[in-house]
Amino acid sequence: MNKKILLTASIFGIFAIIFGAFGAHALKKTLSIDQLSSFETGVKYLMYHSLFLLFLGTTNSILETSKKAIFYLVFFGVTTFSGSIFLLSTIPISNINFKPIGFITPIGGIILLTAWFLMFFKILK
Repeated sequence: MNKKILLTASIFGIFAIIFGAFGAHALKKTLSIDQLSSFETGVKYLMYHSLFLLFLGTTNSILETSKKAIFYLVFFGVTTFSGSIFLLSTIPISNINFKPIGFITPIGGIILLTAWFLMFFKILK
C-alpha cells in the first residue's frame, strides 16, 4: 500500500507542477484574475495533498487499514475538489458549461477534511 500511496503522491506532484505552469503561462492571458486565482487554488490543494500522501506513505504511526482509508479519501477528495475547480475555472477556454458540477467542489473539500480528521485520530490513538 505504501508504494501505491507514494506513486500517487508523485503523480499528484507532477500534475500540480504541470497545471501550475500551465496556469501561470498559458492561462494568464485567457482567464480573468478571479478564474486564474481559482485555478491556482486547485493547484495548491493538489500539491498540498501530494505532500500529505508522501507523509502518509512513509509514516509508521498509522496502521495499513487506516492508511488505505485515508489514501482513498485523499484521492477522491482531491480529484473532485481540484478537478472541479480546474473545469469550472476554464469554462471560457473549453466553452463547456461545467457550472452544474459546481456542487462537487465542497463535497471534495469535505472528503479531504475527513481524511485529515481520520489521520489525526489514528495518530492520536
